[in-house]
Amino acid sequence: MKQHIAHIALVVEDYDEAIRFYTEKLNFDLIEDTVLSETKRWVLVRPKGAAECCLLLAKAVGDEQKSRAGNQTGGRVFLFLYTDDFWRDYHQMLEKGINFVREPKEEGYGAVAVFEDLYGNFWDLLEAKK
Repeated sequence: MKQHIAHIALVVEDYDEAIRFYTEKLNFDLIEDTVLSETKRWVLVRPKGAAECCLLLAKAVGDEQKSRAGNQTGGRVFLFLYTDDFWRDYHQMLEKGINFVREPKEEGYGAVAVFEDLYGNFWDLLEAKK
């Protein structure tokens, strides 16, 4: 049997605002943006060079979902963005206004820093030791 995770739903407040953040600030590719109804779209983004897993940008509907935008994991790091050049990406992200909540650190597994997305979800930026 072969399985893989295709998409991870990320609750967002606004489709276009989220697309701009991920494509312009994090340099992700917009894979798909399909209108499903007057209020719903199928929006997929993923890091450049990634082959499979995408973020499904899911617009919050109702108060409960809106309360989850930016806090899908109760304040823990939610997503892990691996890179082949930590310092290049770290400096580019700083230049684009990305807020790092934990400064870069060398760990046994590699370089890591924690940043937040436009809604406040925490991400690790990581470069694994070779």
